[in-house]
Amino acid sequence: MADAKKKTVKITQIGSPIGRRKDQRATLIGLRLNKMHRTSELEDTPAVRGMIRKVQHLLRVEGAD
Repeated sequence: MADAKKKTVKITQIGSPIGRRKDQRATLIGLRLNKMHRTSELEDTPAVRGMIRKVQHLLRVEGAD
């Protein structure tokens, strides 16, 4: 039986996408972030981890076990 509570990771955008490459801007949108100081809570999966790693210089990550 699957665990009812899935692990999540909370990310907050702390850097501006202005002057960044288009793929980094698209990654922020994929993470449900597109403006400064927005916060998103996503399921902790390898795909989300890869996206976070790509733009880690623009994010603050919380709840990462």
